[in-house]
Amino acid sequence: MFAGLNAQVLGISIDHVPCLQAWADSLGGISYPLLSDFWPHGQVSECYGVLRKDGTSERAIFVIDRDGIIQYIDIHDIDEQPSNAELREVLRRIDPQAAASTESEAPEQPLPHGGIVMYCTPWCSDCKQARAWLEEQHLSYTEVNIAQNRKAAAQVRAWANGNETTPTFDIDGVIVVDFQPEKLKELLIR
Repeated sequence: MFAGLNAQVLGISIDHVPCLQAWADSLGGISYPLLSDFWPHGQVSECYGVLRKDGTSERAIFVIDRDGIIQYIDIHDIDEQPSNAELREVLRRIDPQAAASTESEAPEQPLPHGGIVMYCTPWCSDCKQARAWLEEQHLSYTEVNIAQNRKAAAQVRAWANGNETTPTFDIDGVIVVDFQPEKLKELLIR
Protein backbone atom coordinates (compact mmCIF):
# COMPACT_ATOMS: atom_id res chain seq x y z
CA MET A 1 0.00 0.00 0.00
CA PHE A 2 2.76 2.48 0.93
CA ALA A 3 5.77 0.48 -0.22
CA GLY A 4 8.96 2.46 -0.63
CA LEU A 5 7.72 5.47 1.34
CA ASN A 6 9.85 4.60 4.38
CA ALA A 7 6.74 4.29 6.55
CA GLN A 8 5.55 1.75 9.10
CA VAL A 9 1.82 1.06 9.27
CA LEU A 10 0.47 -0.13 12.63
CA GLY A 11 -3.09 -0.98 13.56
CA ILE A 12 -4.26 -0.46 17.13
CA SER A 13 -7.59 -1.43 18.64
CA ILE A 14 -9.17 -1.53 22.07
CA ASP A 15 -10.05 -5.17 21.37
CA HIS A 16 -8.10 -8.02 22.94
CA VAL A 17 -5.56 -10.04 20.95
CA PRO A 18 -7.81 -13.03 20.03
CA CYS A 19 -10.39 -10.61 18.60
CA LEU A 20 -7.71 -8.84 16.55
CA GLN A 21 -6.44 -12.18 15.26
CA ALA A 22 -9.97 -13.23 14.25
CA TRP A 23 -10.46 -9.91 12.45
CA ALA A 24 -7.15 -10.23 10.58
CA ASP A 25 -8.02 -13.84 9.65
CA SER A 26 -11.42 -12.73 8.34
CA LEU A 27 -9.60 -10.42 5.94
CA GLY A 28 -7.34 -13.22 4.73
CA GLY A 29 -4.43 -11.76 6.71
CA ILE A 30 -3.00 -8.27 6.77
CA SER A 31 0.46 -6.98 6.00
CA TYR A 32 1.05 -4.79 9.07
CA PRO A 33 1.23 -5.38 12.84
CA LEU A 34 -1.90 -5.07 15.00
CA LEU A 35 -1.55 -3.83 18.55
CA SER A 36 -4.05 -4.31 21.37
CA ASP A 37 -5.03 -1.35 23.57
CA PHE A 38 -7.12 -3.69 25.70
CA TRP A 39 -5.38 -3.38 29.07
CA PRO A 40 -5.35 -0.96 30.66
CA HIS A 41 -8.43 -0.48 28.56
CA GLY A 42 -8.03 2.23 25.94
CA GLN A 43 -5.03 3.93 27.54
CA VAL A 44 -3.33 4.64 24.21
CA SER A 45 -6.62 5.74 22.61
CA GLU A 46 -7.19 8.08 25.55
CA CYS A 47 -3.69 9.57 25.16
CA TYR A 48 -4.48 10.37 21.52
CA GLY A 49 -7.91 11.79 22.37
CA VAL A 50 -9.98 9.18 20.52
CA LEU A 51 -11.43 7.13 23.40
CA ARG A 52 -15.16 7.72 23.69
CA LYS A 53 -16.96 7.95 27.04
CA ASP A 54 -18.65 4.60 26.35
CA GLY A 55 -15.25 2.84 26.24
CA THR A 56 -15.09 2.45 22.46
CA SER A 57 -12.67 4.36 20.29
CA GLU A 58 -13.08 6.53 17.24
CA ARG A 59 -11.78 5.18 13.96
CA ALA A 60 -8.73 7.35 13.42
CA ILE A 61 -5.51 7.60 11.47
CA PHE A 62 -2.43 9.34 12.81
CA VAL A 63 0.71 9.93 10.76
CA ILE A 64 3.67 10.50 13.05
CA ASP A 65 7.05 11.56 11.69
CA ARG A 66 10.48 10.26 12.75
CA ASP A 67 10.72 12.93 15.44
CA GLY A 68 7.45 11.78 17.04
CA ILE A 69 5.46 14.77 15.81
CA ILE A 70 1.90 14.12 14.63
CA GLN A 71 1.75 15.37 11.04
CA TYR A 72 -1.79 14.24 10.18
CA ILE A 73 -4.98 13.20 11.97
CA ASP A 74 -8.11 11.78 10.34
CA ILE A 75 -11.07 10.78 12.51
CA HIS A 76 -13.83 9.24 10.43
CA ASP A 77 -16.98 7.13 10.56
CA ILE A 78 -16.45 3.38 11.03
CA ASP A 79 -18.03 2.66 7.62
CA GLU A 80 -15.97 5.30 5.80
CA GLN A 81 -12.96 4.18 3.80
CA PRO A 82 -10.04 6.56 4.35
CA SER A 83 -8.36 8.00 1.28
CA ASN A 84 -5.11 6.22 0.52
CA ALA A 85 -4.28 8.99 -1.94
CA GLU A 86 -4.50 11.56 0.84
CA LEU A 87 -2.30 9.43 3.12
CA ARG A 88 0.26 9.00 0.34
CA GLU A 89 0.31 12.78 -0.12
CA VAL A 90 0.97 13.28 3.61
CA LEU A 91 3.81 10.74 3.47
CA ARG A 92 5.23 12.38 0.34
CA ARG A 93 5.20 15.74 2.10
CA ILE A 94 7.06 14.27 5.10
CA ASP A 95 9.67 12.39 2.99
CA PRO A 96 9.77 13.79 -0.57
CA GLN A 97 12.92 11.82 -1.55
CA ALA A 98 11.39 8.43 -0.70
CA ALA A 99 8.18 9.43 -2.50
CA ALA A 100 10.05 10.43 -5.65
CA SER A 101 11.79 7.06 -5.82
CA THR A 102 8.52 5.11 -5.52
CA GLU A 103 6.69 7.00 -8.25
CA SER A 104 9.04 5.74 -10.94
CA GLU A 105 9.12 2.11 -9.77
CA ALA A 106 6.16 0.46 -11.48
CA PRO A 107 3.96 1.79 -14.25
CA GLU A 108 0.27 1.34 -13.60
CA GLN A 109 -1.46 -1.29 -15.68
CA PRO A 110 -4.55 -0.34 -17.68
CA LEU A 111 -7.85 -1.17 -16.02
CA PRO A 112 -9.59 -4.30 -17.32
CA HIS A 113 -12.56 -3.94 -19.65
CA GLY A 114 -15.27 -6.33 -20.78
CA GLY A 115 -17.16 -8.98 -18.90
CA ILE A 116 -17.65 -8.56 -15.15
CA VAL A 117 -15.07 -6.43 -13.38
CA MET A 118 -15.49 -6.05 -9.62
CA TYR A 119 -13.64 -3.19 -7.93
CA CYS A 120 -13.21 -4.09 -4.27
CA THR A 121 -11.03 -4.23 -1.15
CA PRO A 122 -9.97 -7.31 0.84
CA TRP A 123 -11.72 -6.16 4.05
CA CYS A 124 -15.09 -5.13 2.59
CA SER A 125 -17.92 -7.35 3.88
CA ASP A 126 -20.15 -6.48 0.89
CA CYS A 127 -17.29 -7.52 -1.42
CA LYS A 128 -17.16 -10.92 0.32
CA GLN A 129 -20.92 -11.32 -0.17
CA ALA A 130 -20.59 -10.29 -3.83
CA ARG A 131 -17.80 -12.84 -4.44
CA ALA A 132 -19.96 -15.58 -2.90
CA TRP A 133 -22.98 -14.48 -4.97
CA LEU A 134 -20.99 -14.45 -8.23
CA GLU A 135 -19.59 -17.91 -7.47
CA GLU A 136 -23.08 -19.26 -6.63
CA GLN A 137 -24.24 -17.99 -10.03
CA HIS A 138 -21.19 -19.61 -11.70
CA LEU A 139 -20.16 -16.24 -13.14
CA SER A 140 -16.51 -15.54 -13.85
CA TYR A 141 -15.23 -12.08 -13.05
CA THR A 142 -12.08 -10.02 -12.78
CA GLU A 143 -11.29 -8.52 -9.39
CA VAL A 144 -9.43 -5.21 -8.95
CA ASN A 145 -8.26 -4.21 -5.47
CA ILE A 146 -8.69 -0.44 -5.22
CA ALA A 147 -6.53 -0.31 -2.08
CA GLN A 148 -3.54 -1.30 -4.23
CA ASN A 149 -4.45 0.33 -7.53
CA ARG A 150 -4.70 4.15 -7.38
CA LYS A 151 -6.04 4.39 -10.91
CA ALA A 152 -8.84 1.95 -10.02
CA ALA A 153 -9.64 3.88 -6.83
CA ALA A 154 -9.90 7.10 -8.85
CA GLN A 155 -12.19 5.38 -11.34
CA VAL A 156 -14.47 4.13 -8.56
CA ARG A 157 -14.61 7.65 -7.08
CA ALA A 158 -15.65 8.98 -10.51
CA TRP A 159 -18.45 6.41 -10.73
CA ALA A 160 -19.58 6.72 -7.08
CA ASN A 161 -19.91 10.50 -6.61
CA GLY A 162 -16.45 10.89 -5.08
CA ASN A 163 -16.69 7.87 -2.76
CA GLU A 164 -14.58 4.73 -2.80
CA THR A 165 -17.67 2.51 -2.62
CA THR A 166 -16.93 -1.20 -2.81
CA PRO A 167 -17.86 -3.33 -4.48
CA THR A 168 -18.42 -1.38 -7.68
CA PHE A 169 -19.02 -3.35 -10.86
CA ASP A 170 -18.25 -2.59 -14.49
CA ILE A 171 -20.36 -5.06 -16.48
CA ASP A 172 -19.55 -4.50 -20.14
CA GLY A 173 -19.68 -0.75 -19.53
CA VAL A 174 -22.73 -0.73 -17.24
CA ILE A 175 -21.72 0.50 -13.77
CA VAL A 176 -23.34 -0.84 -10.60
CA VAL A 177 -22.23 0.89 -7.42
CA ASP A 178 -22.41 -1.26 -4.27
CA PHE A 179 -23.60 -4.86 -3.97
CA GLN A 180 -27.12 -4.87 -5.43
CA PRO A 181 -28.02 -8.54 -6.08
CA GLU A 182 -31.34 -7.73 -7.81
CA LYS A 183 -29.67 -5.27 -10.20
CA LEU A 184 -26.85 -7.75 -10.88
CA LYS A 185 -29.35 -10.52 -11.47
CA GLU A 186 -31.23 -8.31 -13.92
CA LEU A 187 -28.01 -7.59 -15.85
CA LEU A 188 -26.32 -11.00 -15.68
CA ILE A 189 -28.89 -13.77 -15.42
CA ARG A 190 -31.12 -14.18 -18.44
